[in-house]
Amino acid sequence: MNKRERVTAAFHGQKVDHVPVCMWQHVGPEYWGNDDAFAAVQAEFLRNTDVDFMKLSGDKYFGWPHPALKDIKSADALYAVKPLGPHHPYIRGQIERTKKVVKALGGECPTLYLVFAPLSCIRLTIGYPMMMKLIRENPEAMKAACRVVAEDEKLLVRGLLQEAGVDGIFYSVQNGEENRFTYEEYRDWVTPSDKIVLDYANSLSDMNAIHFCAWEEIPNRLSVWEDYHAPVISWSRYFDIMDIDAAKKHFGSTVWGGFDNRPGAFLYTASREEIEKETEKLIAEGGKQSYILGADCSIHNELPEERIRWVVEAARRI
Repeated sequence: MNKRERVTAAFHGQKVDHVPVCMWQHVGPEYWGNDDAFAAVQAEFLRNTDVDFMKLSGDKYFGWPHPALKDIKSADALYAVKPLGPHHPYIRGQIERTKKVVKALGGECPTLYLVFAPLSCIRLTIGYPMMMKLIRENPEAMKAACRVVAEDEKLLVRGLLQEAGVDGIFYSVQNGEENRFTYEEYRDWVTPSDKIVLDYANSLSDMNAIHFCAWEEIPNRLSVWEDYHAPVISWSRYFDIMDIDAAKKHFGSTVWGGFDNRPGAFLYTASREEIEKETEKLIAEGGKQSYILGADCSIHNELPEERIRWVVEAARRI
């Protein structure tokens, strides 16, 4: 199998010759001002690591740049937000830059592009404290704003898939921490806009992945995402404490993960031999069907890329 055949099979629950590997890093701000340089960095990462597919970075475009969110103080102001529209630099900039990234990768492997769920796009602009203040002050206003963001994101998703040439969307859903919202609040306030974008992406591609993002050492209330479906689920093994076999059964799909991504964790400190043995152990548990080897979330840039390649090379010997 080549990379594309291997990854496509894994996404659809079919047996593979070798378990695919994909880990990813953010691209530093020193490259954000030059799309060609940004694309070259990701092409270099592929050459250095030889991963089976690429999760493409959305760096520079985190957050939803609507002027109504600038210095926002009141939830009622959220009703003023209107769609940015298909020609806004937030949307066109991502599509045009991603065209260059896909071209730089030369079709060697499938690509997925990071898209944050609507509430996260707002949070990345105004911050967590203000997000929580506004949503509790007037949930209906925040829901209305999230619907507007979702419509812009549908334009982005369509452009990424149909113009830029990515194979799928890496859809990051967040805000599911057990202490942030109750189940009922999340399902009412957050889920509807989450699913507008997810369902649209699934209508255009069968190569999407959902990332159940976890951080701040707080487990997610996974039940809020029980009806979020995509061919692949990227879950947090070390935050949500669910090993590979349990994750397969729980999510009912191909699962992606295995290593702790945090600085100072095993992947950063272990010897090559230890990393190779851990790779063997993870593949023995996950098997060669419905499993992709990766990490809980993005790998920090302090990790030498050769360590990711150690995992890739070990996986291909099994």
